[in-house]
Amino acid sequence: MDRRLSARRFAVRVSLRAFAPTVLRAGPRLAAFAVCCGLLAGCAGPKWVVVRDTPRNPLTDRLKLLSRGGPRPTERTLMFLRRNDLETEVHDNPCELVHSVQKVIDQNPSPEALAAAAELAYVGGARSDMLVQPKQAFNLYCASVAYSYAYLFNPQFTQFENPYDPQFRGACDLYNAGLEAALRTVNKQGKLRPGEKISVDLKGQQYDISVEPRNVPWPASDIKRFEFVSDYQIQGLKNVFHTYGLGVPLIAVRKDHSPDDPVEKHYAPGLSFPVTAFLRCLPDEPPTSNIVAGKKGADGKSHHRAVLELCDPLQATDITVCDRRVPLESNITTPLAYSLNDPSFAKLDQPTTGLLNPEKVKKLAGIYMLEPYQPGKIPVLMIHGLWSSPITWMEMFNDLRGDQDLRSQYQYWFYLYPTGQPFWRSATQLREALADVRNTFDPARQEAALDQMVLVGHSMGGLVANMQIVNSRDDFWHIVSDKPIQLVKADDKTRTALDRTFYFSADPAVRTIITIGTPHRGSHFSNDVTRYLADKLITLPETMTARLAAVRMENPGFFRDTQMLDSATSLDSLSPQAPILPVLLAAQRPPWIHYHNIVGRLPKDDFTVKLFGDGDGVVPYGSAHLAQADSEIEVPAEHDEVHRHPETILQVRQILAAHLREVKEGYPEVDVQLAKRETAAVK
Repeated sequence: MDRRLSARRFAVRVSLRAFAPTVLRAGPRLAAFAVCCGLLAGCAGPKWVVVRDTPRNPLTDRLKLLSRGGPRPTERTLMFLRRNDLETEVHDNPCELVHSVQKVIDQNPSPEALAAAAELAYVGGARSDMLVQPKQAFNLYCASVAYSYAYLFNPQFTQFENPYDPQFRGACDLYNAGLEAALRTVNKQGKLRPGEKISVDLKGQQYDISVEPRNVPWPASDIKRFEFVSDYQIQGLKNVFHTYGLGVPLIAVRKDHSPDDPVEKHYAPGLSFPVTAFLRCLPDEPPTSNIVAGKKGADGKSHHRAVLELCDPLQATDITVCDRRVPLESNITTPLAYSLNDPSFAKLDQPTTGLLNPEKVKKLAGIYMLEPYQPGKIPVLMIHGLWSSPITWMEMFNDLRGDQDLRSQYQYWFYLYPTGQPFWRSATQLREALADVRNTFDPARQEAALDQMVLVGHSMGGLVANMQIVNSRDDFWHIVSDKPIQLVKADDKTRTALDRTFYFSADPAVRTIITIGTPHRGSHFSNDVTRYLADKLITLPETMTARLAAVRMENPGFFRDTQMLDSATSLDSLSPQAPILPVLLAAQRPPWIHYHNIVGRLPKDDFTVKLFGDGDGVVPYGSAHLAQADSEIEVPAEHDEVHRHPETILQVRQILAAHLREVKEGYPEVDVQLAKRETAAVK
């Protein structure tokens, strides 16, 4: 959707710049209709993932799973069967064949025999699936996992282990594919959930499996169901973060919760999170020299115990098995894309409604998390721009979270706000939202990581972020009046709103800010035509407009400039003539703030530059450039793409890494009380 919408926005920009006189002469109704067509076209919800025709399986080609004569074992396994006079049993009962191979293992255990048993069990399971024999298929798949596990971890064979042998990787694939196939059966039975007990019976072998979570971020009771990553193909995100190892990547779909819970209101609806399922075979009691021999029971069967561990790959990329470090197979991108596809989650993506009717989006406004709050991790708060939503950050979020070093230290939050209102109002609401998050998750103010926050703002979101790191003093109030604010005649509610809008101090919890494609000096896109149309199309809250109108009427001659009191829209606030912009640029910033700026600047021969001048097509270079920033880079991208550009994301990664180093070395002490005293003194 983003790229289609970007093209649509470009078409609207061209129309408004090139045909402005014609649009105005056409009259307000036709003008409004033209812009509405541009706004609403191309806004159909995107599909971030689609279901594959056939689940991804690393054994498809190797075992000819989809071919006419398949599935069938590899030549290496057939050679093993010939050498042990078992080739004639290949097309007979697969359980009997595996049992025959087990007899070979009992007499002369070897890695070759275990690999053959694992492969034959999987082939037998696949054939049983084709013959609609689910119980036999399930048991054979589990046997394949057990034999693969023995091949990989039996200490008896450590000296023969050869990771360069294709058979070794094949054993890993058999473990993963066999476990996934078995878990599909378990999932259909509703037993793929923490606390369940699973029993597997294969002629002479009994496996008792318990399902246990390992560092899963949500309570076990929160898991609504599991989906398999291999069923889905991503098409909405460029990069897929997939690590290779052992285990089955899953999508854990979270249950819905009551919105009245103060914690739940900060979690986006329709969330899913990544999980990797790993089956660990436990040592027998008493231990035996053969890992697949098991302990003989009264029923004559060899009994084995195992644990199906549900692991969080965001917290740990590997586990320890038999004193070895074992990488987990994981996929953290597909669960994110699955969340984005959820209709409940899609309700947060209302950029056009947020622009044209801010009151409708107001109830959704606030700070959202896509993962549970994580004590000890530094928040990175992402603030979207005009005509946008938190969805616009998903490309960057996916890439940043894919960096293991960063995700071990950071948690990513998103600020949703209605973009039709002026940015200073959104900035005021963000201060309140940040205070609410702190009161909810750290009321005692004991979390040091929450005092090292990073703000990242795109476009107008950069101005919203900028207003969190300045001390207002009298600067903003003097835009509207030379008289003290205490002399304003207004009711208590209005007076409180004025105080919060015009008097504030830099948030001491914010240490670093990154602005991307931000119109620090306004944008030519906010011109007479667009502001005229915005006034016609954008419906601001009646209570707000009525209150401000009452203040002007009750205080005649008190104000010299009423734009910040008028029913200004966001486009009014972004005009190069907006009086707040130079004041914000010159406002006092505390010494502990690090400021980084990223500017979209297209090549001079680009068509957009020829139409709109030097810049990113929306924000001129002269407006986006900041000489006083600690760092600034130029990225060759259009305005709607600059925050998704690889160069931008790389720069943000480097800034976050530098921020971590400074946190470890120690930032300058924040004098919170001084900031508060300065604000109180000017009032």
